[in-house]
Amino acid sequence: MIDVQPQEQTITSDAGEAILQTRGLTVGYHGQPRAIENVSFSVHAGERVAIIGPNGAGKSTLVKAIMGLTPPQRGQIILPENLRLGYVPQHESVDWNFPVTVRDVVMMGRVQQIGLFRWPTRAHWRIVDSALARVDMTGLANRQIGELSGGQRRRAFIARALAQEARLLLLDEPFSGVDASVQASLMDTLDRLNADGLTIILTTHDLGLAFNRFDRVMALNRRVIAYGAAGEVFRPAVLSALYGGRFATWDEQSRTMVFIDDHHCEGC
Repeated sequence: MIDVQPQEQTITSDAGEAILQTRGLTVGYHGQPRAIENVSFSVHAGERVAIIGPNGAGKSTLVKAIMGLTPPQRGQIILPENLRLGYVPQHESVDWNFPVTVRDVVMMGRVQQIGLFRWPTRAHWRIVDSALARVDMTGLANRQIGELSGGQRRRAFIARALAQEARLLLLDEPFSGVDASVQASLMDTLDRLNADGLTIILTTHDLGLAFNRFDRVMALNRRVIAYGAAGEVFRPAVLSALYGGRFATWDEQSRTMVFIDDHHCEGC
């Protein structure tokens, strides 16, 4: 079982090699001295990890720190040499008016392999088209990126990560603003990719999704409250510590809860 307290030791697993570790990771920005503090955890190859927590808990900060977009104040992020990371940002952080097609956006994932000021070869385009096919986006390849629906935009950015041959995919609130059917379809796509060997980390407000579809769950509120298998984290004491007064009721028999939490993610 996992104590309901800040987690300070890296948790290990038998799922495979450690593909990501953080040790004492502390990040602060935009006037916040500690957006996240002393975060230590590990993810193993082939795992699916969901990060949950209230708004402002540091979920996006943690993802951006792993991606190298936000520098840590202290601590370590340990990744295997030459590991390629894929990143699907929040919907609001993308300029959807930029005049590029879906296929062009996915090709951006190949820039590191192509090199600056060089044109992609047929082999590069074949990789892009394969990535689009894997997320069921072939028919929309020549559509302007801003013309896509919310779910289609997510798929396009997942394809971009696949095109750069990422082994670890990080998604920041990929299901915000989409309806239940789109969420289910996207999750089915992620499950297929995971079955093909892709390791997946995502942030979400959907507790049912986190606890039912992921191997491990991190309860994060600036510090790690708990991290482990769903059954270890999905407990009244953990959720009460995570959400405080916003955690309202718990039904032990059905394993459901009601809590109050908005979905405006500024700073989360």
